[in-house]
Amino acid sequence: MTITVIGSGKVGASAALNCGLRELDDILLLDIVQGLPQGEAMDINHQLSERGSDSVARGSNNYEDMRGSDYVVLVAGVGRKPGMTRMDLLKINAGIVKDVASKIATYAKDATVIVVTNPLDPMTYLALKTIGAQKSKVMGMGGMLDLSRFKSYIQEATGVSRDSIQAMVISEHGENMLPLTRFSSLGGIPLHDFITKEQATDIFEKTKKVAAEVIALKGATVYAPGNAVATMIESMAKDKKMVIPVSAYLDGQYGVSDLCIGVPAVIGAGGVEKIVELKLDSFEQGVFDKGVASVREAIKALPL
Repeated sequence: MTITVIGSGKVGASAALNCGLRELDDILLLDIVQGLPQGEAMDINHQLSERGSDSVARGSNNYEDMRGSDYVVLVAGVGRKPGMTRMDLLKINAGIVKDVASKIATYAKDATVIVVTNPLDPMTYLALKTIGAQKSKVMGMGGMLDLSRFKSYIQEATGVSRDSIQAMVISEHGENMLPLTRFSSLGGIPLHDFITKEQATDIFEKTKKVAAEVIALKGATVYAPGNAVATMIESMAKDKKMVIPVSAYLDGQYGVSDLCIGVPAVIGAGGVEKIVELKLDSFEQGVFDKGVASVREAIKALPL
């Protein structure tokens, strides 16, 4: 049994390392760049060895080596540059994702696939349609990453331990993301009991904007995405059935059909086992609808 990570850049390597540190399985790093996945695998193995982890990483440039993989993480594609929106990446990365997804269909059709490549929601939809997999077996990572940022700002505003924070982010992984302060809590107590309306608005806006800020400062987000991927795989590998925000295929939920977008879902051995439908207020519904419209527009440009 293997976790395959396709794309051995910084995010792919971070995902592989996080999976290894949690001893979720052995890891295969795949990349078209000669030497890169092999070098990353060596470096990761050295850390895992010192940490006492018995997960083993290896690198390859041959897609056939992913045969038998239980999980495939699709990170391949061009990264978002400073000043660039995720949608700017659409045409560039659509061709890459379609090509890689066709190889997954050939060599690892039964694997559960986590898409990381941006723009996340359209790329998840493209991968699902290209692989021809069950809708429960392909999901996008974006919501978990947005959630990690949201929790960071909640902690900053309240001073409460991060371990006490429960939160949720849905909608498009991009400009129309929806951090749900109304559905967030500290130790089971509603977040709004701890903060003012002004603070809630500030947390909301900061969460939506921070990705561009991190990219402007250091060029890419690396550690939080790697951790998010590992959390999703752990929930499936251990059948933990965690409620996690993922980009999932909607088939009538939230009044939406035939697209992938961020929603809370029960993630277990069967992949996306259940989509949780929240009762949104008028403001939240408006943001979610904008996200749906944005993703639907992007899907029109995909090479399906």
